[in-house]
Amino acid sequence: MLDKRHTGTSVTLAEPPRRLPRRPADARRAVESAVAERCRARSLSCPPRAVADALLVTSELATNALVHGGGITGFDVDVDPGGVRVSVSDRSDAFPVTRTDRQDRALPGGRGWSLVCRLARDIRVAGLPRGGKRITAVVPLH
Repeated sequence: MLDKRHTGTSVTLAEPPRRLPRRPADARRAVESAVAERCRARSLSCPPRAVADALLVTSELATNALVHGGGITGFDVDVDPGGVRVSVSDRSDAFPVTRTDRQDRALPGGRGWSLVCRLARDIRVAGLPRGGKRITAVVPLH
């Protein structure tokens, strides 16, 4: 409750907590929704192939967090004229690698990170202060 004697005081309500995606499909839906909303609101060009690439990157990051990272601990998506920025955090301190054999061929189960690297323009992997990591990838919208 605000005390009316204190003029100029404002109250900022916190955003309701967002639910973390539990499955890659949940993450894809969140990205699809954000892209549709922001492209419509900002009159951005959102080519279907670029959106499909963003959804594939999202799926791979979420899957890797679940399979190799101990679960998704954070998730954000932002859309601007430069592209779709997806961030996924997990519990593991291990940075992703592409698994290859002696002839430098990708091994089964090791193609997801290669796809992310191929489709995203900017990829950042950062350790988190309390353990785990955050991977952020930007997929261009052009």
